[in-house]
Amino acid sequence: MQLSSILHSPTRLIFSLLILLFAVPAFSQAPPLPQSVFDYLSPQEGVAMTIELDLTELINNKNTNQFFPATITTADGNLLQVDIRARGKYRRKMCDVPPLKLKFSKKVLRAAQLDTLNEVKLVVPCFHDAESESLLLREYVAYRLFEQLSPAHAVRARLVKITFRDRHVEQIKEPVYCLLLEHEEQVAARLRGTMVEDYNLSPEQLDGEQSALTSLFEYMIGNTDWAVDNFRNVYLLKPNNGDKIRVIPYDFDFSGLVGASYAKANQATKPERKLVTKGLSAQVLKQAAATIQAAKPDLITWCNAPFLSKNTAKELHRYLESFYQALDTKLDFSEGKVGDIR
Repeated sequence: MQLSSILHSPTRLIFSLLILLFAVPAFSQAPPLPQSVFDYLSPQEGVAMTIELDLTELINNKNTNQFFPATITTADGNLLQVDIRARGKYRRKMCDVPPLKLKFSKKVLRAAQLDTLNEVKLVVPCFHDAESESLLLREYVAYRLFEQLSPAHAVRARLVKITFRDRHVEQIKEPVYCLLLEHEEQVAARLRGTMVEDYNLSPEQLDGEQSALTSLFEYMIGNTDWAVDNFRNVYLLKPNNGDKIRVIPYDFDFSGLVGASYAKANQATKPERKLVTKGLSAQVLKQAAATIQAAKPDLITWCNAPFLSKNTAKELHRYLESFYQALDTKLDFSEGKVGDIR
């Protein structure tokens, strides 16, 4: 149809405009997701909240998946009903207070106009002492370092300060820093993909740049407690748009950067640096190294975060500097020299 004939026919003009009007949504981006309960609970770093539950009974039953009713009082005074249970493997066995899973009623979330993805993870200091809280803060830094490097493909961790009120003994514990972590379903929804578990993945199925960045990051923080082959402490995200699978790391307590005392006692995993290069080309490793090199000022800033003690900040800074020294002097990503180090 000629443009001149459309302009001279009001009926045709209106019809054409209506077609354009209804066609626009088809070409627009996907609508934004509703606010998640994860974002609602962590509007800013270190936000305070109170969790009331029978904590004693939960700890006594930490090796089961029994949920216990609880309430969360947010910093602005809102009260949310939630069910809480112990989760995890190694920390569940070793720690006085295990990592926790928070499960909200979808009805409650809808009433609050929140997304109905209703599970959130919470990491609590392993023992009731200052060292355990310090180790948790170090692990939080590790999460934020990777998010700094790969903001589009990272598990988000947020720092919250929680006062636990134990109904069993009517005792209010001292506020402690804890880590609020996205559940894997939330990660997949936010990144518009699907988590896959496939033991037969080939390197060609993985996004090489993301895999190299993950591998070099794990080397940077001195973490060997991870593997793609059996999805150990990594998520494998298949984007809905058909792109290659992204490797997204989590759980860094066994790393040298964190240096948890219970990790040192585990003979199977030692917090030392080993670079995993299986299936990675020299090109993608060079790109990852350049990304981490360019991000150095921002990464060092996280090592000097105000919630860290001066001694911890110095240790983290020193640990990262030793990585950058190795990046400059030890690591060789020349073609033909990159092999399966692990």
